[in-house]
Amino acid sequence: MRRIRIIGIGSGHPDQVTLEAIEAMRAVDFFVIADKGPEDPLLAARHALLERHLDTVPPVVAVTDPERDRHNPSDYRGAVTDWHDARAEAYERAILDHEGDVGFLVWGDPAFYDSTIRIVEKVLARGQVLAESDVLPGISSIQQLAARHRIVLHDIGQPILVTTGRKLAEAVADGADNIVVMLNASLDELRSLSSSKGGDWHIWWGANLGTVDEVLVAGLVGEVLDRIDEARAAIKASAGWVMDVYLLRRETDQTG
Repeated sequence: MRRIRIIGIGSGHPDQVTLEAIEAMRAVDFFVIADKGPEDPLLAARHALLERHLDTVPPVVAVTDPERDRHNPSDYRGAVTDWHDARAEAYERAILDHEGDVGFLVWGDPAFYDSTIRIVEKVLARGQVLAESDVLPGISSIQQLAARHRIVLHDIGQPILVTTGRKLAEAVADGADNIVVMLNASLDELRSLSSSKGGDWHIWWGANLGTVDEVLVAGLVGEVLDRIDEARAAIKASAGWVMDVYLLRRETDQTG
């Protein structure tokens, strides 16, 4: 039976790819990669990674990424579901048009805010592709953030909430004190903490972690937000893309 291999490739640096992931990449017959356009820097990064680790790079099938409706925030889940369905149909066609085992290269780790596992499940549920799938973990931007700042992500005995920038205000309102924030379209939600409440929050921020364009900033939100804003704009201009993640911790006298 054919195999579909979902391979985590780390947050940017080719050395972050695990030996297990490299063996999986060497074992597949072709790769399927979502193509967001001719200037998609992450597509180029995946090609460079394959050339770094494989003596012979098998065919890479670039599938045009379906358009996603981002203009109806009231039906966010519905828009994402439609996008996943369109991707599953495109991936199914690519797999059926090629023989052998297929690999999907997932930025970071497939477990954190990535759709590939769900989409592959949809492909298999459609019944046209007969295959089994497996998942190989990668070094996530969350781990990279902690390593770069030389921190532990939580206070002693305390939980961590991992959420998105879109959900940050809700997390703060619910009383979360230790928040890892990913998928930030902007810094608008973070900016709300830079007012009178900003002095209560410490931030460890990083962008394009593991790449040559990596930038780090740490400090009280109210004191470093302008630096983060400037760094975010600069890295997007120089690299052509920005993918940032940060830890927010409410300053208290108790460490648990």
